[in-house]
Amino acid sequence: MSDFKTIEKKIFELHKLGVKFGLENTLNFLRQIGNPHERLKCFHIAGSNGKGSTASFIASILSEEGYKTGLYMSPHFIRFNERIKVDGVEIPDSYIMNFYNEFEEYVNNNKLTFFEFTTVLAFKYFADFPVDYAVIEAGLGGRLDSTNVINPLAAVITSVSLEHTNILGNTIEEITREKAAIIKPGIKVFSGLIPEPARKIIEEKCDELKVEYFPVTDFTIKRETYLELYTEELNIDRLDSPLKGFYQKYNAATAALVLNKILDVHSLTSILRGLKYVVTNTSFQGRYEIYSEIPKVIMDSAHNPEGVFHFMSEFKSESKLYAKKSLLFSALRDKNIKEMIKNLAGVFDEIFVTEIDFERSSKMEDLVTLFREDEGYKETEIKTVSDHTALVNDFLNNEKNRKNCLVILGSMYLLGEVKKRLIKDQEKIHNEGDKLK
Repeated sequence: MSDFKTIEKKIFELHKLGVKFGLENTLNFLRQIGNPHERLKCFHIAGSNGKGSTASFIASILSEEGYKTGLYMSPHFIRFNERIKVDGVEIPDSYIMNFYNEFEEYVNNNKLTFFEFTTVLAFKYFADFPVDYAVIEAGLGGRLDSTNVINPLAAVITSVSLEHTNILGNTIEEITREKAAIIKPGIKVFSGLIPEPARKIIEEKCDELKVEYFPVTDFTIKRETYLELYTEELNIDRLDSPLKGFYQKYNAATAALVLNKILDVHSLTSILRGLKYVVTNTSFQGRYEIYSEIPKVIMDSAHNPEGVFHFMSEFKSESKLYAKKSLLFSALRDKNIKEMIKNLAGVFDEIFVTEIDFERSSKMEDLVTLFREDEGYKETEIKTVSDHTALVNDFLNNEKNRKNCLVILGSMYLLGEVKKRLIKDQEKIHNEGDKLK
């Protein structure tokens, strides 16, 4: 019997098979193990940005309502187990090991990808330790995403922007059609803050399938610092979010609207507590996350132009508080990096670019070229750094940085690498301290 680290390594090696678009592998594997997904009551969340936040808000409110709630998200930051949780508790190592050992031959013989395997694992876990509801975040797109085998209670499209254009399409309309493919007959459909062309496509899909559509903007009133949310059954005069950024208020409002219309959740206590305690209830992380107050270190998983724009809209309001502002940046090469860089201009005093240990990572020299080609960085020093965690540690431990700020941004994988190493370094220091006692 292998230990967990060995099993985890084998699971990660499934990445070598890349990304496959289609449902056949997933459906065949599910049939092999008894179609556990058919026993689940699901909420299906897709979107260019905000799907993780919205999924977590929904799961948190469900937990406050007393429901046993499964949450499936990707990617993870530190541990593989973060992807699959029940009421905020990660799937145990033992369950993953037993599942992999039982189906290893099938997985290898049928060349299942990492995401196909992980998705089926999540459905089986939620069915075996039966949850009342499962909140499922789509991976890439929607139509051919492995999660699109479920017949959910609700389909939620949080946002639509130009991303993965080589796969999903070159226009907002094409990308929306891919995401709107999670809409199925007999369900209710919701959308967050989306552009008008995207709304039109979703409306057309809903009309075609004769399903009800609830755009969050039809039920909200925007105030300067908060939203108001009104339905026939629910009145929230001040809806806020503990997560920074006004867009997070729309994600929170979308979650409340979904549960009001699907499960008739109208308890202000449950909704407001669910929103307030989303981090505690779901172990949510990586969205404008304050890793350190003094010196200030902010981590954000913004990984496309829209995400960077939202982050910068919030960060600019506090950037004058810091004597010096530094950015640690990396991105996957299939992202619109030029537009991300454009949205980052005009704030940072120095920029460090690095590479991620991932097959789709951009090279440092390519990132440097893109920054230097942008007119907004003529006066900004652009540096390369190989050991990004050492850079963060040096920043944290330098007394001269007490009034400075370091932002780590550009990819969830970058945040994951940094956080994992920082935790290991802290554990090492703690263990050495114990030896000296």
